[in-house]
Amino acid sequence: MSDTGSTENSGFQEDAAPPRPVDGLDDLVLALDGFEGPIDLLLTLARDQKVDLAKISILALAEQYLAFVNRARELRLELAADYLVMAAWLAFLKSKLLLPPPADDSDEENPAEMAARLAFQLQRLEAMQKVSKELFGRPRLGQEFFARGMPERLRVANRAIYEANLLDLMRVYGEIRRKQDVGGQLRIMPTRLVSMEQAARRLRAILGDIPDWQTLERFVPYDSEDPLLRRSAMASTFAASLELSKEGLVEIRQNGVFGTIYMRAKPGADLRQHDPNALAADEDPLDPDDLDLYEDKSDEE
Repeated sequence: MSDTGSTENSGFQEDAAPPRPVDGLDDLVLALDGFEGPIDLLLTLARDQKVDLAKISILALAEQYLAFVNRARELRLELAADYLVMAAWLAFLKSKLLLPPPADDSDEENPAEMAARLAFQLQRLEAMQKVSKELFGRPRLGQEFFARGMPERLRVANRAIYEANLLDLMRVYGEIRRKQDVGGQLRIMPTRLVSMEQAARRLRAILGDIPDWQTLERFVPYDSEDPLLRRSAMASTFAASLELSKEGLVEIRQNGVFGTIYMRAKPGADLRQHDPNALAADEDPLDPDDLDLYEDKSDEE
């Protein structure tokens, strides 16, 4: 018995953690007539026909097994289940010996086959016990060794994969060449607008010859294709009419909100006696292009 235990424990390291004991319940030791020792040894001897099972009391075997189960029930139930299989096989083998052989044993198992099956189960049990001891003998996390406190972060490597065909390359090359060809300095062309002084000179020039009420649009150039220039002329003409009305030279009326604006020269006021350039002393005189913008609408009609 001591040789078997020393052989099983010889392969373990000295610093390895031993399997956890369960108060001496690892082995079911039997004390029967003609045999005293663990139950697995009894099975081995019975397999090799080195012990007489007819002299072994099944009642004593059952009583000792039940006492062992009562001690191990709350601790290691799987150990009690293993020994239950062994005890059942011993009882079965003895029953085969005690009962007379049947007349027709065609359906009965051969004792040699039963012994071989029992030997196979014993080998499996021994292998599982050995692996269990080796497993619990290995260093355990949190007891014999410890993990790192901060886990390492995974490194993410980004690799760009470019996919382009000949058409894409030609398109990009054309865009680069187009940007390179656009050279020179940026020149912003001056915007042509109508100032209030220009509109006032026009009103002084033509409003004195029109005694009746006329709409404000008649004094605005209408044939310009530039919408910005036309809006500028409308705003400048309206501002100039308000300035002339403030001076008492022009009368303005409107029949309703957002209605048409009418204007005429105030009776008795001579608009031409004022110098047309007096309102724009800091500007150039009225050039011919300005006069072309302010063609009278009545002439076009």
